[in-house]
Amino acid sequence: MKKLVFVFFQLSAIFLFPQHNPLQAKDSLAQMNWVEAKYATMSLEEKIGQLFMVSAASNQNKSAVDRIKALIEKHHLGGVIFSKGGPVRQAQLTNKFQTASKLPLLIGMDAEWGLAMRLDSTYAFPWNMTLGAIQDSSVVEEVAYQIGKHCTRIGAHINFAPVLDVNINPDNPIIGNRSFGEDPQNVAEKALAFVRGFERAGILSSGKHFPGHGDTATDSHQALPLIDFTRERLDSVELYPYKKTLDSGLSSIMVAHLNVPALENKPDHPSSLSGNIVTDLLKNELNYQGLVFTDALNMKGVTKTTEPGDVELMAFLAGNDMLLMPQDVEKSIVKLRQAHEQGVLSEQRLETSVKKILMAKYKAGLHLYKPIKLEELYEELNGVKNDVVYERAIENALTLVKNKISLIPIRKLDNKKIAYVKFGDASGDTFLQALKRYEDITFIEAKDIASYKQKLSDFNLVIIGLHESNENPWKKHQLTENERFWIQEIAKLRTSNSILVSFAKPYMLSEVFDFNYIDVVVSAYQNSAIAQQKAAELIFGAIAARGRLPVTINSEFKVGGGIDTKAIARLGYSFPERVGMDSEGLSLVDTLVQQGMDSLMFPGAQVLVARKGKVIYHKNFGKPTYDSKDSITEDHIYDLASLTKILSTLPNIMRMEEEGKIRLNDTFQDLIPEYGESELKDVTVLKSLSHYGRLPAWIAFYVDTLNKNRKPSEEFYRFRPEPGYSIKVHENLYLTDAYNDSIYNRIGRQELKSNRYRYSDVAYYVFKKYIEDTYGQPLDKLTDNFLYTPLGATKTMFNAAEKYDKSLIVPSEEDNYYRYQTVQGYVHDMGAAMQGGVGGHAGLFSNANDVAKIMQMYLQGGYYGGQQYLDERTIQKFNTCYFCNKEVRRGVGFDKPQLKDKGPTCGCVSRKSFGHSGFTGTYTWADPDEELVYVFLSNRTYPSSSNRLLVKSGLRTRIQQVIYDSIIN
Repeated sequence: MKKLVFVFFQLSAIFLFPQHNPLQAKDSLAQMNWVEAKYATMSLEEKIGQLFMVSAASNQNKSAVDRIKALIEKHHLGGVIFSKGGPVRQAQLTNKFQTASKLPLLIGMDAEWGLAMRLDSTYAFPWNMTLGAIQDSSVVEEVAYQIGKHCTRIGAHINFAPVLDVNINPDNPIIGNRSFGEDPQNVAEKALAFVRGFERAGILSSGKHFPGHGDTATDSHQALPLIDFTRERLDSVELYPYKKTLDSGLSSIMVAHLNVPALENKPDHPSSLSGNIVTDLLKNELNYQGLVFTDALNMKGVTKTTEPGDVELMAFLAGNDMLLMPQDVEKSIVKLRQAHEQGVLSEQRLETSVKKILMAKYKAGLHLYKPIKLEELYEELNGVKNDVVYERAIENALTLVKNKISLIPIRKLDNKKIAYVKFGDASGDTFLQALKRYEDITFIEAKDIASYKQKLSDFNLVIIGLHESNENPWKKHQLTENERFWIQEIAKLRTSNSILVSFAKPYMLSEVFDFNYIDVVVSAYQNSAIAQQKAAELIFGAIAARGRLPVTINSEFKVGGGIDTKAIARLGYSFPERVGMDSEGLSLVDTLVQQGMDSLMFPGAQVLVARKGKVIYHKNFGKPTYDSKDSITEDHIYDLASLTKILSTLPNIMRMEEEGKIRLNDTFQDLIPEYGESELKDVTVLKSLSHYGRLPAWIAFYVDTLNKNRKPSEEFYRFRPEPGYSIKVHENLYLTDAYNDSIYNRIGRQELKSNRYRYSDVAYYVFKKYIEDTYGQPLDKLTDNFLYTPLGATKTMFNAAEKYDKSLIVPSEEDNYYRYQTVQGYVHDMGAAMQGGVGGHAGLFSNANDVAKIMQMYLQGGYYGGQQYLDERTIQKFNTCYFCNKEVRRGVGFDKPQLKDKGPTCGCVSRKSFGHSGFTGTYTWADPDEELVYVFLSNRTYPSSSNRLLVKSGLRTRIQQVIYDSIIN
């Protein structure tokens, strides 16, 4: 009869009150049949054993493991909670323990922010305080889902999360960053998101630490904390998240060891041992029917008051279902058995808890138990999906606390001189490197405030980073007295604006006692590499600010505070899967580039891929030369060769066309009147830029300046600058100024070729002269002022040897035919060299990151970083193939996809796509349809430009094919 009553009660709970039965499986009738069948075969020893979940660790020695295995076999324990160790070791141990158990064990883990809370070689997701800053709870749900998937993969069935504590007390030593914040409603919303994520992942959840551990400065691991508030206060704050989540699928509750006088009138009586709290409040008043766990019963918050064995009996009699981490299992089992024999512990009470445990096991899939597969376990736990989830969370959490004069996102870069100052005990290297991708940032260090002030006097913007340990949420984040003072003094500098970014718990900002002089305050919450990268992107407008403070900082910056900003279309940096691409597929790029180096096509390279405004592949390969000791970094710059045409000359022509200074049907005679008697006089801008102007491919101007020994003739050159010899061709080689006219005279004497497609550099000499004559400035300065500086292309320049660290300039060739030197930092193209390194067709140096910025600007219709450089219609006009019917594939300046089988692309790009290649081994291509930018930079001309292996191999376009194959359809 008693069994029928229980079954009726359970079925009533399932069908009449489904919102109160979080242990119910989808196949509830099959679940109940399984529970009843298992329970019917269990002895008293087996039933009592199910109440215990003991602690284990995969880093324990063999004797400790054997002891736990013996407990499982002898006492039929209900579960094991794992702590420290490694994932593979834990999986092996789990399989071993499960084999030893008659009934499958419920495996638990305390993995609030992922398995990394306990295990090495696993992933750490953002802390709850960080997640509490997120407004979109679906983002939090995805974090929980990913954590849940990791738990199930490693064989765990319940994760003791989410934390439902409302962290009111900034000095709370044990909760703090583990809480979603101080707003009960926000805590409840984020907890609900966690429950949904866990449910989707097939992992049981556990809300803790009931009835609320957030407003105390005592750690219950060390003592019994006092929660001395009225019932009204407890209802509105501490209990609020529980009321909101108990009816929403929360699988279990963990009851804390707390002294709560308003709920339990026995002095210093732990809540975990209180029937008033566990049974009367949680089970009866709040009508909770899920599993109820004690907090660890080896914590001093409970062990100081009660003996082992007695603690476990009192906890069970108080209403807990599972006894977590008992001090002495065998003593506890004896106590419970004696209580059962004496009638203190009724059969019905035991039956209720055991059947709930069995229901939980069924819902966790243990009725169909299978051992954990060890193959690829590490790889599956550490895949790129983790980074994608983490990144999205951080992007949504970053909180702009203050933004005086709307300083960020930083728009105008041409008037900024920026310094970065680091404080705190952790590294800020990733942040600095991320900042440098947007602008030239100077890192400033000093030992005293006077030195700081002196060094910062030349800067008009100072970014201050507060970097504290990201090891775990319990780490104490605190400024030193010097740091507090120095921050204030730096912010007071009248010569500069200031941006303060805190990569620490938000409470640390309260130590900055005066924000009046600080223009911008950003809370990044954690010092992870992704948080540092995303904070830089926020400052420069690659992403928007969306977060809200989960706690109060001071009277000015209160909980819920935060300022929204909009992104201004600068490149961000992410992972392939974030933009619909496959990391594994892209890894084939590594293979192809390595094959290229192994085949001696080039000594080193940079390869970059961006999609949907995010750089998702950016790698450096090899060395500057085959004999170099140093490796290529993203700061190395290459001679771009003919990429100069579309990255320098062409944007100037497009701007001039918009301003009415040039038209596509203008002729060379219109541009240079002296060509009125030349055959070139009727060549139009449109045809010449389309390489359909009948011009010669190139003119070897330098040959006529060599002596009979094929060395630079003294008639034309000097080894040092002299009057009339100021054109610097290379180190210690100066050309006569008069030769510039000779170049244009010789161009004017050229005969036109047959009327067909013919690639030619010659037109770009004409355009360079016309641009410079029109604006009265040299091409390099014009383009720098118009494009590179405001764009933040700080590593893009002509004549790199005069402006850039030579060790970071990749050599182009060992010249044995003209300059007889290593060509490094000076343009490789001889004609451009004879124009002082600034040619309309060659001369530009840059790295892959900067090239991508310019190409992204084109993709975005001339818009980048909050500034419209060119009109979208202008770019469309120049990105048009006007002579395709003549089998001329080119656009106006831009190269375009091939019309037949062979050509400059993989054949997999859209007709709207455009780009260019360079003689030195460079290539870039952009595709509006796929929102994709591809950059390949190499020095295939080193040591000799006669090396054409790269060109013959088609490696650059084979890489392009791999990129397109990696797009996930």
